[in-house]
Amino acid sequence: MFKKILIAEDHEVRNLGVVNALKELQINHYDFVSYCDEALHKIKTADAENEPYDLLITDLSFDKDHFPQTLKSGQELIGIVRDIHPQLKIIAFSIENKPKIIDDLFKISLIDGFVSKGRNDGKELRNTIKKVFKGETVIPQEILNSIRNTHLEITENDELLLTLLSKGFTQSEIEDHFKQNNITPNSKSSIEKRLNELREIFNAKNNIELVVICKDLGII
Repeated sequence: MFKKILIAEDHEVRNLGVVNALKELQINHYDFVSYCDEALHKIKTADAENEPYDLLITDLSFDKDHFPQTLKSGQELIGIVRDIHPQLKIIAFSIENKPKIIDDLFKISLIDGFVSKGRNDGKELRNTIKKVFKGETVIPQEILNSIRNTHLEITENDELLLTLLSKGFTQSEIEDHFKQNNITPNSKSSIEKRLNELREIFNAKNNIELVVICKDLGII
């Protein structure tokens, strides 16, 4: 079982649930931090002292306070940690439920597990820790179903198109933006055609509903 664990979580009440899960697994060496910057510092220090952590458990969202932070989210922390410490096992422990965001955590950041905060999350966390220790990648079934049932195969140009649309850009303004930045295809007809396709993909009645759906999925 894991010997040394770092938990990045800024709510003490939730920390108690994590502690109980670790105690049931007979894991006694663990450290808590409330900030992503502090988590990164501890990981670097542990590596320098040749006493690295085996597992990082991190929330994705952290409340802002009067202490300025360079890293403002668990996603940012995970991205940097994965670059400097590719062997470290990482479990995201969060209320996040947007399929695109979670899918990217596995595909891009290569996390090892995801646990949804909520009822019975202590049991889920224990099971996930045990499976990750054995080398498994753990995605909750409900999240897996959401990812499978959501059309996530959209391009970077699609994401930009949807982002501009969400900011109130007209199709003519989007056309101008694409042309100014050498993004193709950039004709008004091609933009209109792609929006029609996206509305069909996401079963949206209009562009406003399309933007709302994509925001809910974490695409924009």
